[in-house]
Amino acid sequence: MEQNQDKLKEIISHSKEYGFIFPSSDIYEGLAATYDYGQLGSELKNNIKQYWWKAMTQMHQNIVGIDASIFMHPKTWKASGHVDAFNDPLVDNKDSKKRYRADVLIEEHIEKINKKIEKEVSKGKKRFGEAFDEKEFRNTNPNVLRNLKKIDSIENSMKKTLEENDLEGLRQLIVDLEIACPLSGSRNWTEVKQFNLMFATEIGSVAGESSRIYLRPETAQGIFVNFLNVQKSGRMKIPFGIAQIGKAFRNEIIARQFIFRMREFEQMEMQFFVQPGEEMKWYDYWKSMREKWHKNLGLGEEMYRFHDHIKLAHYANAASDIEFNFPMGFKELEGIHSRTDFDLKQHEAHSGKKLSYFDPELNESYVPYVVETSVGLDRMFLAVLSASYQQEILSDQSKRVVLKIPPALAPIKAAILPLVKKDGLPEIGQEIANELKFDYNIQIDQKDSIGKRYRRQDAIGTPVCITIDHDTLNDKSVTIRYRDTMKQERIEISKLSSILNKELGWKSLLEKLN
Repeated sequence: MEQNQDKLKEIISHSKEYGFIFPSSDIYEGLAATYDYGQLGSELKNNIKQYWWKAMTQMHQNIVGIDASIFMHPKTWKASGHVDAFNDPLVDNKDSKKRYRADVLIEEHIEKINKKIEKEVSKGKKRFGEAFDEKEFRNTNPNVLRNLKKIDSIENSMKKTLEENDLEGLRQLIVDLEIACPLSGSRNWTEVKQFNLMFATEIGSVAGESSRIYLRPETAQGIFVNFLNVQKSGRMKIPFGIAQIGKAFRNEIIARQFIFRMREFEQMEMQFFVQPGEEMKWYDYWKSMREKWHKNLGLGEEMYRFHDHIKLAHYANAASDIEFNFPMGFKELEGIHSRTDFDLKQHEAHSGKKLSYFDPELNESYVPYVVETSVGLDRMFLAVLSASYQQEILSDQSKRVVLKIPPALAPIKAAILPLVKKDGLPEIGQEIANELKFDYNIQIDQKDSIGKRYRRQDAIGTPVCITIDHDTLNDKSVTIRYRDTMKQERIEISKLSSILNKELGWKSLLEKLN
């Protein structure tokens, strides 16, 4: 765990040094849990958005996108349940004066037990070698079974207390498990209290309850209130989806772990409207599709796992998270939820407007059920960055820091490196850049030795470097150097565009999703 925390510190430092992420309001000593995306960070973030948007709307004829307002009528949040039920159970440690989410403390305790299981499995692998049957071992080893029983017991207790809103029972579970404050080691806890996470403000010039409005805590409601607008104007037929990327705001008391949990963040959400009774079929479909989308990036299949929710949200009849192995351990990256018809029916009740769909095939009207996929863009950014960040010792014992970002997502797609700043080489570099810039974000780098320039481009994740030397003047060829393998090949300038399209283009990434 300590090693992983060190990696997180390295990523934070690297992000600032190379222009990926800066602390917000940095010259004023920053503002807690807020960050600014720098020149490379904003490019990477936009590329992640494009990958999601293209996979959703371009690859599916029955999914369209919208961009709803951040401000919504206050009744929206009453209807959605956020005014009454959007709470976190918080507990303070009396000695460290630090505040924690009670459920997260328990989940982290469960994760420690999970680590004991994995350690036991690892010992078994070493002991039995090639003869090791992992499935059999997990089903029969007494230490593994004992720890699994512990986890089941804790999860069942937590589920019961959360569903019954039994805050004293939740505190007692923390006490019984002897969970200590991670900072002080103290077990001196206050009672657990609920805290609403919405930011409230005033709209217009008159203060008072009538003008009270909220910054949206999620983007989904903007989709639900526009369900009929999109369906009718787009002549959409069930099943169909509405996608949206946008900012959301939550007054997180415990905002920490870099950009993993922030008060201002961005979501990529898609609500898929289906016939009642078919929601579980589509729930399973989208679980599979979203897993495929993530693993398609090549960050490592072992970096992902599914986690079914212990406590279902008030709107769901099934919910699962895709968790990613961040530097601080496995944490939620994306949620897939079967939301039933809760949202549309709530908005019908509070608005007085019908939100039903007439199905011409069934010749009847119904309120559709909804399957949701929701991924945090900032968390996705951190997943890509942390999995891509590597320190390598090379054959000459030198060290390089490299970001092995999936090529289609890389902020700079190709760097053009004239060997010297004379003899017409910079001019050829500019000609190549002028040709490629319509399709790719290109950087011309002329400072320092070629080796230092390679290292600099490795550190920002540039997949391809194009070196122009004196031979280029005669053979109209350049040297391409690939980031991940560091291999080099000589190719004709006229073939550059087609090679880069194969290496860096969206098609090579998206066609694997078919």
